Amino acid sequence: MGTRGRGRVADRPAPEPDDGGPGGVGPDSAPSVRGRAERRRTARRAARRRKRSLLREFPLIILVALLVALVMKTFLIQVFVIPSGSMEQTIQVGDRVLVDKLTPWFGSEPQRGDVVVFKDPGGWLENDRKPSYDGPVLGAAKHVLTFVGLLPSDDEQDLIKRVIGVGGDTVECCDAQGRLSVDGRPVAESYLAAGNPPSRQPFKVTVPKGRLWVMGDHRDVSADSRFHMGNPGQGTIPLSGVIGRAFVIAWPLDRFHQLDEPSSLSSLAGASQPGGTTPKSMGVGPVPMEPPLVMGVLGILPLVVRRPGRPPE
Repeated sequence: MGTRGRGRVADRPAPEPDDGGPGGVGPDSAPSVRGRAERRRTARRAARRRKRSLLREFPLIILVALLVALVMKTFLIQVFVIPSGSMEQTIQVGDRVLVDKLTPWFGSEPQRGDVVVFKDPGGWLENDRKPSYDGPVLGAAKHVLTFVGLLPSDDEQDLIKRVIGVGGDTVECCDAQGRLSVDGRPVAESYLAAGNPPSRQPFKVTVPKGRLWVMGDHRDVSADSRFHMGNPGQGTIPLSGVIGRAFVIAWPLDRFHQLDEPSSLSSLAGASQPGGTTPKSMGVGPVPMEPPLVMGVLGILPLVVRRPGRPPE
């Protein structure tokens, strides 16, 4: 074969630079590829920075949440879980009630008909505490969560009852029609549990100033003021021991409603008696036993902590 009709390779013209059209490699192609790779690397670096920032901020978020929970528990509102039937039918076992802890700071005092949470004045509660089997780490974590109100406390001894008499009131049961009376005025107690009389044992007491006479709505099972007349305070509780007023049943949702004062009690005239008298009680039967409220639960939804040998409240 010859080279006739074709020039030698050395004599051929050099190819023109490609303009970057389809199939070609133009002068701007390499920078474009480098630009896309650089953007991907920048995006990856930004994502890593965001993750590191979140990890650094997470402890601060937890700390702020715990501080908010502590402030709410201490000064504003706290949720209590009802472990017994002493307030049925008004409040059922397992209900979560919101307790107003703010208004007492401004001098507000409980009124007749209010449902209040209060500290055990001494000897009202059964002693059923179980030993803890938590290790040091889990125990410390539970202690912190309990302190801020996110877990129930084993040390708190609180109860929930309805205020029947305030300082100076004379509370008596029962009259000829079997009704409870305050300052001689009979009270229609529509909130009582079905089948419960106002009281199965007669009593009469004048409430000392600065104290309250409290009773459960389920009178047959409530270890209330009637059963502690021999204790200091003659069955009454001090105003200083009141934690707050229960004003809403918040859980379960199908029972969500406000706890109002019954008009039969709230409409009574102010007390006129100046002091207290020794209570009179006859025919007192066995004292019912009831557990303390599960307190310190800030969330409305249940936070269940199982204890050995004890079902969750």
